[in-house]
Amino acid sequence: MTGAPGRGRLIAERYRLIGEIGEGVTGVAWLARDELLERDVAVKEVRGPGGADPAAARALYGRLEHAARSAGRVSHRNVVAVHDVATCDGRPWIVMELVRGLALSDVLDAEGALPPRRAAHIGAEALAGLRAAHASGVAHLDVKPANVLIANDGRVLVTGFGMAAAGTAGSLGPAGPAADASGAEADLWSLGALLFTAVEGRSPAGGGPVVSGRADPALAEVIEGLLREDPAERMTAAEAEHRLRLASAGGQPRVGGAGAAPAAPAAAGDEGPAAGGPARTGGDGPAAPGAAPDAEPEGPRHATAVLAGGVALLVLALAALVWALAG
Repeated sequence: MTGAPGRGRLIAERYRLIGEIGEGVTGVAWLARDELLERDVAVKEVRGPGGADPAAARALYGRLEHAARSAGRVSHRNVVAVHDVATCDGRPWIVMELVRGLALSDVLDAEGALPPRRAAHIGAEALAGLRAAHASGVAHLDVKPANVLIANDGRVLVTGFGMAAAGTAGSLGPAGPAADASGAEADLWSLGALLFTAVEGRSPAGGGPVVSGRADPALAEVIEGLLREDPAERMTAAEAEHRLRLASAGGQPRVGGAGAAPAAPAAAGDEGPAAGGPARTGGDGPAAPGAAPDAEPEGPRHATAVLAGGVALLVLALAALVWALAG
């Protein structure tokens, strides 16, 4: 097995390594230049554990390559795109979209616990990416702050799909209640743990119900719903995303608990509920923002307009008649 390559090395006759970005469990991430398309990319150099026998190393590389190709099927604005899986020195090199920004773990280290609305926004965006992956048959299996990126342009992106599981011979996900769940259910539990960590500044304690003291009621309800031990009782992904977006806008949970059906989304151009106000649920709900409560009904206005138009036509007809007689 070769050592770490130097800067300037060309991988697969296309990707020129510029400098290291970071290092993880399964390898080193590099800033590189795609000389064919003339764009910067991130390239993950997969490395096996030190001292591994060749057969074990080949098996590891095969699992990681399969995980990367599976992740490449996912196309979503909240998922880091996998462009290519190149082979060099008998190892896979995973070529990905370059995201300039920070991992959520770095943000938490620098800033501490996040305000509930910001945590809810990050959670909603990350969950949108996870839902797109699940729809493509791809589970993440290692949802954590280090695998959620906050780009300089404000985007929230999930990365690292299947990498941890492939590196540990196929473990299904985080330790704790989600360990025996499906990959998608494990991802939801892990997202709940991520949200708790983001808003509390610490990981949730294992065992028993989890109570968030810093989250507002809307966010706390989602965290509790995602961290239920029984996957059958866990909040669904669709409901969780809806509630997270409501929480990120300052809305409050509706009466009916976590199992209630989500309210219908606002129409295009609707500003939605004011901060702290109820969600609009239909024709019997509160009036849209800015609506005049005592506005004149549509019917009388229409009748008045028709009457005025008829009077004007009558006046014009009489004037024409007088002119004709005078002539």
